[in-house]
This record gives sequence, structure tokens and C-alpha cells, in this order.
Amino acid sequence: MNDHQSSPAQAPVTPETEERLPVIRVEDLGKTFTLHVQGGARIPVFSGLSLQVAAGECVALFGPSGTGKSTLLRSLYANYKPGQGHIWLRHGEDWVDMATAAPHRVLAVRRETLGYVSQFLRVIPRIPARDIVAEPLHALGIDLEAARQKAEGLLARLNIPRAMWDLAPATFSGGEQQRVNIARGFAVDYPILLLDEPTASLDAGNRAVVIELIREAKARGAAVVGIFHDDEVRAAVADKIFDVQTGALAA
Repeated sequence: MNDHQSSPAQAPVTPETEERLPVIRVEDLGKTFTLHVQGGARIPVFSGLSLQVAAGECVALFGPSGTGKSTLLRSLYANYKPGQGHIWLRHGEDWVDMATAAPHRVLAVRRETLGYVSQFLRVIPRIPARDIVAEPLHALGIDLEAARQKAEGLLARLNIPRAMWDLAPATFSGGEQQRVNIARGFAVDYPILLLDEPTASLDAGNRAVVIELIREAKARGAAVVGIFHDDEVRAAVADKIFDVQTGALAA
């Protein structure tokens, strides 16, 4: 099946409903891991999950460790291929099924539509923190100087000292690397944001900054799906809670 076949039906768009329309539609999703080094043992993670997330809405993934929260997030980003079901994302005027999309299509969605903040920064040798943050903007055709200016604003906001902006983050602390990672994830105004414990290594002051960034993203219409183990952060940003173990969605 290609990216455009059997796309989800849409209600008529009006000015009153446009920003509340779903931009993520997960349908009957299932994932099982096969352990090839252990005789092909199969470990089911979840099955039959369905979820919709609207523009301007934050859904927090909930459940005990091992229930598949990170697996679901990585499936949304197409790092994992599900065994069944569909992951429809609104990409411009199209719907793309990340479960079946060709690699070039996945890369286009990631570049233009889908941001992801993981728990850890993929440290790139010899690349300054400023340019790591600016790179996603520059990849969209933004002038390098303008991209660097936005990167500097985010680094300053996240309390990365100016003296560190020209340094590669390989020697930064875990919390500093995480803040560079967050700045990179919020550099582009992505319509969809995936957040994997974005405040796990942060102090109270920087947690407050991340809460502000998430609220600002929601206010401009971004759909946010995240894992928040910090109860205070989850309460501050989440509109709904999705229990990955039961498949139940609650306000």
C-alpha cells in the first residue's frame, strides 16, 4: 500500500474546527519483538491500540515500565515497524502512514512535520552546540545565520552558558546535553512533536522552561505526544492521558 491509499476519512473543515482536527491517527496498532538470538522467541508489547491526537493537544503516554510507552513513541517516529495497524500523520495536505511509508517519505515527514526529543543527545564529534541546534532549520532552507540566531535564543533560554555555544557537547554533563537536545527539538515549529522524558535530567528551573516551550508549541497548534514521568510536568502540559496497557484515553 502506498502513502496515499485508504487515508482516514475527514470531517469538513471550518474555521471553528480546523485547529481541533486530528493530525495523528493510530489505528489497531500492534508490535511484537522477535529475539533471534534466543531461538526466535516472540515478546508481544501491545496490540489493538488506537489513538487520535488533535492539533494543539498534548497526550501523555502512561503505564508501568515495560508496557510499551517508548515502543509506541518510536513507532510513531518510524524507528520501529509495527506488526499490524496504521500510523497516519498529517503531512502538509497529505496523510502519510508511517507504518508503511517508504524511507524517503519518512525522512521528508521528519524534516518538515515531525519533531522528536529523545532522552539522550546523539553527540556529533567536533560540531558546536549552536550548529547542532541550528541544523534542522538550515535543512529546511533557512539562512544559516538566522538559524544560528534562533539556536542561540533557545540555548540561552535553556541556560546553556554562551561560552559553551561554540563547543561540541561531547564533554557536557548529561543535563546540559539534554538541554541541547531539547533546543534542537524545538528549533523548528513542527506540527507534531514527540517527547521522550524531556525533563528527566533537568533541575526545577529548566523543567519550568521546558513546560513553557511545550505550552507555546501547543498554542501555535502543535500536536504533542510525550512520556512524562514527572507528575508535575505531566499535569502542567497534558490535556489527556493514554494508558498504553489498556488502550484507554482519559482527560
